[in-house]
Amino acid sequence: MDLDNLARYREIDQADMLTHMIGLPAQLDSAWRMGLQNPLPDIENPQAIILAGMGGSAIGADLLVSYLSGILSIPVLVLREYTLPGWAKGKQVLVVASSHSGNTEETLSVYEQALQWGCSVLSISTGGSLAQRAMQEKQVHWSFEHRGQPRAAVGFSFGLLLALLQRLLKLPDHSSSISSTVDVMEKLAGELAITVPVAHNPVKRLAGQLMGRSITVMAADYLAPVARRWKTQINELAKAWAEFDFISEANHNTLAGIVFPEEALSKLIVLFIRGSSNHPRNSLRIELTRKEFMLAGINTELVEFKQENPMAEMWTGLLYGDYLSYYLAIAYGIDPTPIDSIQELKKAMQ
Repeated sequence: MDLDNLARYREIDQADMLTHMIGLPAQLDSAWRMGLQNPLPDIENPQAIILAGMGGSAIGADLLVSYLSGILSIPVLVLREYTLPGWAKGKQVLVVASSHSGNTEETLSVYEQALQWGCSVLSISTGGSLAQRAMQEKQVHWSFEHRGQPRAAVGFSFGLLLALLQRLLKLPDHSSSISSTVDVMEKLAGELAITVPVAHNPVKRLAGQLMGRSITVMAADYLAPVARRWKTQINELAKAWAEFDFISEANHNTLAGIVFPEEALSKLIVLFIRGSSNHPRNSLRIELTRKEFMLAGINTELVEFKQENPMAEMWTGLLYGDYLSYYLAIAYGIDPTPIDSIQELKKAMQ
């Protein structure tokens, strides 16, 4: 597939996923501003916060917790389950139930349990059952408008939650970080645009390298959730097999598993993501781990992000991965929006 053939993009991308990607910087900025104005739940000095969601809603929470980990004074847990942990009881525990559609069954289950256990509750959705139940039960609900797949609304799932935690926990103001992050994302989007030819577009070239291969994405520290995002975007947009792993945990198990099966490993490519704010030891681990993979005959690539702050590196890394997944979908000739197998499973679960 010629990734410089612009006519093919219109033929393949029937639901216009590209427009959603281009709009991600503005979405992040809008969500942040909205979150600063929305009503807060009736809770002071929470003792713990649980961010419940799945898929695109959960990845925003992952990014947030990773970004704020060094300044959080209370436990903040990302929950991808049907049930709350046993300790999550009482008004001083805030449960944030986030679902793009408002109909995610795991999130609705946690929402109901939170009410039964007397937790403080905040729900976030575009509508659906979550919004209806919040209205009926007179709970605080944050609504946002977004037409598209949940994975394309990650700006909302991060920006709203960042504003929420800043206000509730009286964290330092992140307005300048948001502003600079939006600026560098817009710049990067221009550099990776479909009109930029392969010769000058590193993401198009990397997408070509991924074709026909199984993919593993590795990162550390604040960029670990970005590795997970790359994996899920490759799955959902390109319909391709991908996994993620974290440094330094991978050095204690995964690194031993690069011998067999030889045929499968010969078709593997490992993508390492590194930023300028990685822990120095993890940065070294990424370098040495990649060397061991190459010595084992496994294909690797290192993608580095260097910006003025960790948030900007996190979000330029995320946007880079979105474009990578998109170009891989185009290269395979598959529409990046439909997720038929997931929809069929949801129907079977009813």
